[in-house]
Amino acid sequence: MELSQLPLVLLLISIIYSGQTEETPKPTVTIKPAQHVFRGETVTLRCDINAEGVTRWQYGWYKDGSDKSFSELQEHTFSSVTESDAGKYSCDGAEPEGSHSSHRSDEVTLTVSGEFDHIFTYTNKFNILLMSDFLPSDEAQAVLSVSPQTGLTEGDPVTLICEVKRSSTGWTFSWFTLTLSSDYRYHYDLLSDSSRGAGGNYTVSSAAVNHTGVYVCRAERGEPAYYTQYSNKQLICVTGVSPPVSLMVSPSRTQHFTSVSLSLSCEDQSNSTGWTVRRYTESRQLKDCSSLRRGSQTGSSCTIRDTRTSDTGVYWCESESGEKHHPVNITVHSGVILESPVHPVTEGETLTLRCLDQYTSSPNLRADFYKDGSLIQNQTTEMIISTVSKSDEGFYSCKLPERGESPESWISVTGESQSNLSHSGSQISVLHTLSSVLAVCPYLLVTVVLIFKCCRMRD
Repeated sequence: MELSQLPLVLLLISIIYSGQTEETPKPTVTIKPAQHVFRGETVTLRCDINAEGVTRWQYGWYKDGSDKSFSELQEHTFSSVTESDAGKYSCDGAEPEGSHSSHRSDEVTLTVSGEFDHIFTYTNKFNILLMSDFLPSDEAQAVLSVSPQTGLTEGDPVTLICEVKRSSTGWTFSWFTLTLSSDYRYHYDLLSDSSRGAGGNYTVSSAAVNHTGVYVCRAERGEPAYYTQYSNKQLICVTGVSPPVSLMVSPSRTQHFTSVSLSLSCEDQSNSTGWTVRRYTESRQLKDCSSLRRGSQTGSSCTIRDTRTSDTGVYWCESESGEKHHPVNITVHSGVILESPVHPVTEGETLTLRCLDQYTSSPNLRADFYKDGSLIQNQTTEMIISTVSKSDEGFYSCKLPERGESPESWISVTGESQSNLSHSGSQISVLHTLSSVLAVCPYLLVTVVLIFKCCRMRD
């Protein structure tokens, strides 16, 4: 072969080699709205192939490694997915009446929920165990939590957090209040300012007493929309600085023995009518006293005869227009209880706690007192904090050796009362005046002496 022909031969070899080594494309599979879905959702599988020079593909869809294609479309949709649709999906493509084809894609797993599940939520502040309905998880369950869970007063921020159990993709959320009508039917009222979005958070920047209530959330996604079940219920209690009505409890404490009588009443200085005692109990029931066989409602007063542990819950006063005020956490317990004040304690006041036994009143008993789980006193059955401060706020309980331990109760501490503040202010004002006078006195004295000297010189 002549040397002049060598470049032409090398060019031909290069062209042939490049044609033989053209890379075969590999498709990718995507699943919307998510790889983990719930029975009844609309699910779409999509196959994408990137290859130059090919404008149209004929697709093949395969399940669980099968060589038999079940669809030739780029997108395959399950309008109402079931557990039988769960599996590993892959796709490939070929150019119709052409020479191009693809590899088969990697397998992508579609999971369809069909197991049963419980959802429990525990709220420390109110010692209430809230359990959602026993639901199959193929009906997606929203889960609601609250932050913070400790004492809320007017002006504090509070956030409702809604999530979908074992799924986090593509959901939008709505929040509702649970109300009880006069015929004892529950209603879900959508919050007018409920911001639907993917974030899952609903925040009240400055809580007010009318935010007291029971809340739930729900999520949705897809087109047409697929809705979850309503979430577990969460109770939010906001204590007012100066509530227009007070919930009075007799005996005046937050913990009570079983098998006794308990009285609650809404007292309004201007008008005690039009208020009803409502309660939300461990059984997730929103009720008033008249719905109990052991209870009676007379005007704004409620009496529960023969108390039971199931009466544990949060009680508040509610007006005919739906205003909610002065929530109080009531715990009914057998054995040992902690006697603590019903209402918040003001800074500077004296706080007295007692550890009581249902079956004996012996003065010789010794008790252990705890704050936030830590032992703070081991002496008599009475503990006194002479000057309460904000640092004393927390969960308190007590224990009688060989007799039992009380539940925890939250003790809230508020700022100084207005009378104390005004008294302190008047004291400061008097001291300021005196200090001003004392500061000016030397100058006045010097002035008087100078005037006297001038007068004598003239004489």
